[in-house]
Amino acid sequence: MAAAHIAEWQKRAEAFKPLNLKQIEGPIAELDAHLTLRSYIVGYAVTDADLDVWKAIRGNRIAHSSVIKQGTYINVSRWFNFIEESERPVVELASRGKEMAKKAEGKSDQGNYDIGLQGTEKGVVTRFPPEPSGYLHIGHAKAALLNDYFAHKKYQGKLILRFDDTNPTNEKQEFEDSIVKDLELMGIKPDQVTHTSDYFQELYDAAVKMIKSGKAYADNTPQDILRDERMKLIDSKHRNDSIEDNLAHFEEMKAGTEEGTTWFIRAKINMQDPNGAMRDPVIYRCSPQAHHRTGDAWKIYPTYDFACPVVDALEGVTHALRTTEYNDRDAQFQWMLKAMDLRHVYNWNFARMAFVRTFLSKRKLTKVVENGGVWGWDDPRMPTVRGIRRRGMTVPALQEFILSQGPSKSITLMDWTKIWATNKKYIDPIAGRYTAIDTKDKVTVTVTGAPATHTDLKDLHAKNPAVGQKKVVFSKNIILDQTDVASFEEGEEITLMNWGNAIVKSKSTSVVDALKSPLATLSGNAPISSLELELHLQGDVKKTSKKVTWLSTDQELIPVKLYEFDYLLTKDKLEEEDEFEKFLNPTTSTLTECLADCNVADLKEDDIMQFDRKGFFRVDKAFKNGEAAVFFQIPTGKAGK
Repeated sequence: MAAAHIAEWQKRAEAFKPLNLKQIEGPIAELDAHLTLRSYIVGYAVTDADLDVWKAIRGNRIAHSSVIKQGTYINVSRWFNFIEESERPVVELASRGKEMAKKAEGKSDQGNYDIGLQGTEKGVVTRFPPEPSGYLHIGHAKAALLNDYFAHKKYQGKLILRFDDTNPTNEKQEFEDSIVKDLELMGIKPDQVTHTSDYFQELYDAAVKMIKSGKAYADNTPQDILRDERMKLIDSKHRNDSIEDNLAHFEEMKAGTEEGTTWFIRAKINMQDPNGAMRDPVIYRCSPQAHHRTGDAWKIYPTYDFACPVVDALEGVTHALRTTEYNDRDAQFQWMLKAMDLRHVYNWNFARMAFVRTFLSKRKLTKVVENGGVWGWDDPRMPTVRGIRRRGMTVPALQEFILSQGPSKSITLMDWTKIWATNKKYIDPIAGRYTAIDTKDKVTVTVTGAPATHTDLKDLHAKNPAVGQKKVVFSKNIILDQTDVASFEEGEEITLMNWGNAIVKSKSTSVVDALKSPLATLSGNAPISSLELELHLQGDVKKTSKKVTWLSTDQELIPVKLYEFDYLLTKDKLEEEDEFEKFLNPTTSTLTECLADCNVADLKEDDIMQFDRKGFFRVDKAFKNGEAAVFFQIPTGKAGK
C-alpha cells in the first residue's frame, strides 16, 4: 500500500513542474491540505515521494516562489524547509532542464560532454582535491561541478572530496569547513571525504620504496641553483649518491633536525627531458611546523605531484579530471604510478575558467584579504563562491553557467556579463519590486489634488502575484530624487509611477542652499529643495517621457545603504610579468544612502529584490532597531561588473 502511494505521488510530482502559476496553484493547494497533519507525504519517514515532489518544486522558480512565501501555503512551506534541512536533496536545473540536458549530452556546440573518457565500462570514480588554504573560488567551482557531473550524473559512479592538506604553513580548519559548506550550497554531495594526511604513512613508505629502488634521491641544492640546473638540463651533484646516504638524509628530514630542513627528496626521472615537469621533480620536503590535523607527528610532507597519483591509486580513483595547467605534468603523474607499481588512473584535462579583470591565484587573493583591500574572503568583489553568492549569484545560475561551459580544453577569457545574465533569468521572475529615493538632496513635494492619505495593496511583482503584496501609501506629501526634479520644466506633465500623471507647477531652491552656494544659484545649478505638482490622473501615461519613482512621507521610511561594486583590477588580463598590485582598482565600491518604502522593513538577509529604476539587490543586512538596511547591487549582464 505504501509503495503504491509513493508511486502515485511520484507521478503527481509532474504537476509542480509547469512554469505557469495558474497550472500549479491547484496541485500546491492539494499538497498543503494533504500535509495538514503530516510530517511526510507518505508514512512516518522520508520516502522518494518527499524527495521527488521537493525536487520538482525547487526546480521550478514559480513553484518555489509560491512555497517559500510564508502565510499562503503554511503546511507545504513547513514540510519543504524540513526536507531541505534534513535531507539536502540535490536539485536538477528544472527551469531549463531540457536545454541543459541537451548540452550535457553533447547535442549543442556548447558544453559537449561526450569527451570519450576511457575505461568507463569498469566504473567511474572521480575526486575533487582542494587545498584547505583558502575559500573556493569560481575556478574551483567548475572543477567540483564537472567531477560531480561525471561521477554522479553521466556515469552513476562515485565522487571523493579529498583535502590536499600537505602544506601545514597555509592550511586551516576554517578553510576546510568553508569548502564543505560551499559544496553543499552548490548541490554537490561527495560520497566520501578524505584527507591526504590520512595516507602520510603510506606516502612515506612509498618514498622509501622509491629511494631503495633507485628512483628517488635526496638533494640539498639551494633553490636558485636548483631552478637554474633544471632550466639548463644539468644533473644535481647528489643525483647518484648512494641509497644509504639518501635514506639517511630522509631520516634526518623525518626527524625535523636543522640538517634535515636543508634537504628534500627528488624523483629520478630524466634531467634531459624536453618536458620540464620530468626533470627530477621534488616529491618530499621537510617542514617542522605543526599540521592542523596531525600536529607534530610528521616533519616531512609530500608534494602534490607525488601525493596525488599515489592517493588516487589507493582510493580507487579511475579518472583524474583537472585543468589544462597540468598538461605537462600528466606524463609525470603516469611515471609515478608505474614507478611504484600502482593501479592505473586516467588523466583528462579541461580548460580553467578565466574572467576579465579577475585573478584566481590563491596567493593573490590571500594578499588582497590580508592587506585589507576587501572585507574578507566572502567580500562581494571576490571571485570566491562565497563572494559571488554574497553579491547575489544564485546556486542554480552558477550551476547552469559552469555546466554549460562543458569540459572543453579551449581556454577563453570570459566576461562576467554572461554569468550575471544567466543569473538574472532566475531572479527576475521572483524578485519583489520596491522603491527607494536618494537621501542626498531629496526633494520635498506637495501634490495638490491628492486625496486624503490612504494605503492600497499592490502586487510586489506585476507579472507574478505569487511573490506577494506590498503596501503603497498615497498622500499629498511625497519625496522625489533630485536628478528627476532637476530635469522638470514648469508646466510639464510627468508620470508618478504606479499612481498617475501630474503637472509641474513650480520648483524652488531653499535660502540655506542658496547661501551655501551663491555661484550655483546664479548658474541655476543649486539643488531643488521643494516642488509643487498638480495631480492629473486623467492624463495619458503613454504620452509622458518622464516616469519617476516617489515615496509618500506619511509612512515609516526605512533608511537603506545601497552598494555598487566594480572590478578589483583595472586591466582585463594580467600577464606573467605584471605586478598585480599596480593594477588594483583604487575605487571598487560606491555607497548611496536612500530612504525606502515601509515594506523594506520586512525583508530578511539574503532576500533578493529590485528597487524600481535602481536595479536588483541582495539584502546583506536587514533593517533592525532603526539601523539602516544594507543592500548589494546584483549585476544583470549589462554593465559587465
